[in-house]
Amino acid sequence: MQEFKIIAKTFQGLEEVLAKELINLGANNIEMGRRMVAFTGDQEMLYKANFCTRTAVKILKPIKEFKATDADEVYEMVKKIEWEEYMDVNSTFLIDSVIFSDNFRHSKFVAYRVKDAIADYWREKTGDRPNVGISNPDIRINIHIAEDLVTISLDSSGESLHQRGYKTASVPAPINEVLAAGLVLLSGWDGECDLIDPFCGSGTIIIEAALIALNVYPGVFRKEYAFEKWKDFDSELFDRIYNDDSQEREFDHKIYGYDINRQAVQIALDNVQNAGVKDIVSVEQRDFYEFEQPLDKAIMITNPPYGDRITTDDIFDLYDTIGKNLKRNFVGNDAWIISHHEELFAKIGFRPSTRYALFNGSLECEFRKYQIFDGKLKERREEGMDIKSEEERRHNLKFKPHKKNEDGEWGDERKTDDEAHYFKSKPFKEKASKDSIKGRASSSVGERLLMLEAADEEEAEIINRHFGKWGDRRVYANKKGGKASADRKEKRRGEERREEQTERFTNREARQEARREFFGGNGGAPKKPFDERRPFEGRKDFPEDRRPRRDGERPARKFGEQRGGNRPFPGKRGEKK
Repeated sequence: MQEFKIIAKTFQGLEEVLAKELINLGANNIEMGRRMVAFTGDQEMLYKANFCTRTAVKILKPIKEFKATDADEVYEMVKKIEWEEYMDVNSTFLIDSVIFSDNFRHSKFVAYRVKDAIADYWREKTGDRPNVGISNPDIRINIHIAEDLVTISLDSSGESLHQRGYKTASVPAPINEVLAAGLVLLSGWDGECDLIDPFCGSGTIIIEAALIALNVYPGVFRKEYAFEKWKDFDSELFDRIYNDDSQEREFDHKIYGYDINRQAVQIALDNVQNAGVKDIVSVEQRDFYEFEQPLDKAIMITNPPYGDRITTDDIFDLYDTIGKNLKRNFVGNDAWIISHHEELFAKIGFRPSTRYALFNGSLECEFRKYQIFDGKLKERREEGMDIKSEEERRHNLKFKPHKKNEDGEWGDERKTDDEAHYFKSKPFKEKASKDSIKGRASSSVGERLLMLEAADEEEAEIINRHFGKWGDRRVYANKKGGKASADRKEKRRGEERREEQTERFTNREARQEARREFFGGNGGAPKKPFDERRPFEGRKDFPEDRRPRRDGERPARKFGEQRGGNRPFPGKRGEKK
């Protein structure tokens, strides 16, 4: 088959994980960009990218690239595309536009002009025009503009690939399935031990982990892909990909999910059942305050609350409890935690050995690894344990430089051999030795305030070079009786940011009152019975085969037959009922 260019879109911070997935599938000419990975492959590779990847959001097939400076130029170029290769005059289509350009300020207007170009193309050719399909169109067209470079692509996925199809319901602010799978893959866990999520919510992380442990591709649950309506769709080829379970494997350990909320536990149980992984996943209602040391070696991957729906005191107490329970009841294991606020990480009380910068929705987060050891750090080093020092971790981060050299160029980037994530460096708190810089360093939550005394002008210059020009991190250095401080404007900006952050944490009286009213005032079990609070669910009326049939067909896979027949979709894809 002929190869062509393909683009896989993902979340920021997961580009390298997605690239590794595509390489394992056989993709060629991998190029990583921001929130995307470009590669080349044939039609089979296009189908596999949709069906097999866990961290892709969309798979696009570019059909034309050109340069334009206004919407009229885009109109003329789109009109020159031979659209009969991709659709008919009776086909419905939908335009999606993503624009990063000063020349194009209105993405909807650009999409409108692209729609006009396609309609006018068919009107001039046949005297008729296709219709725009808002829901379930026959063809989806993506237009991406970066400055003056325009890329017209066919969207082969349709709905976002994070919509796996196994969820019956969800809890407020659930973690995205693509991000959940990315967390598991970033941790390096591949089913070699037990996995625990003590804040499982609707069960997204534990279900994605179970699919990774069994090596079951997420596409097995998918209702439909956009490429199935393309003119060149090869149903036999896709059936062969869909029916191939040769890569699946056994999982000899267990995955545990816990949550204090009874409603969340019930939702997670339903989702686990619908995903066909109930034989390896256990879900229980349990408070993290009651967390116990696991009997076997385990890894923790969790997404605890960030404080947006919990009072300030409660959220700080929760993260303080997380740190204490890890130290007391998770000795000898690794814990991976994603969170939003630096203040919350500080409450855990451990130094992370690894961290990644990610986004959970619009929130800028960090995903940190904590190695929980028994005894003192020095003793573990003497035993030969692989524990990285602060300086080693500093060099293992690949970060954007913050200072220009004499030639006006940015400084060198520090890189890792096995990691390719960016993390903006921060000044580390250093202890002053007796023979060099005399002074002390102190830090507070939200801002590090360095109090340094220089012995002479040379040391003062070193201090300013390493710790100066860091925004609201102020440096005070004594120079022959005089004092030098950071710019007053930067100081005010730092104070304003801290005030905004404090306001976000404290002004939640209304939410707190609503929470007390809902949970009976003590944060325990809700007042109303579970079924009365969810009249919309109607689970008992759901059909056993949750996957809608396509033209009388049923899905192909006997999902989970070799593990007790608990997979939800019996029958074979393409087999008539």
